[in-house]
Amino acid sequence: MAGVIYRYLVDDHARLDAALQRGDYPEFREGLLRHIGMEQKILLPIIGTTPLTERIHLDHGALASLLVPTPTPGILAAIRIILENHNPLEEGPGGLYEECERLLGPDVEQVLTRLRNAPPVPVAPHVDNQTSMDSARNALRRAGYTIII
Repeated sequence: MAGVIYRYLVDDHARLDAALQRGDYPEFREGLLRHIGMEQKILLPIIGTTPLTERIHLDHGALASLLVPTPTPGILAAIRIILENHNPLEEGPGGLYEECERLLGPDVEQVLTRLRNAPPVPVAPHVDNQTSMDSARNALRRAGYTIII
């Protein structure tokens, strides 16, 4: 049975997917950065360092680095590939959301309130230079992706 944190964050995944699908990249970009921030600052510390949280952290780094340059077809394809692999780590059985709810027990509502109250993330203008592209490629490589952008 899906709990309240699971439902809240899966709904946010759906909102982000819809923004990306309809081409509303500014909404997608800001929303994904906020979503990553919620998971990094609120959820991952609940579990601590595990192979699951390390994998999620690497994916978050790759995704965040891809949000720096202006999106190209290659960058958009890379984001989609990562999300296809990443979202099941959070949503699937034994995933991040289920594990957090299991560990939180009766404190789940307090954490849900923190997630709901997470502020928007200030979004900087895109940076289109060799450094931003090299950083994105390095983050992809660290996360184990062989995607060409």
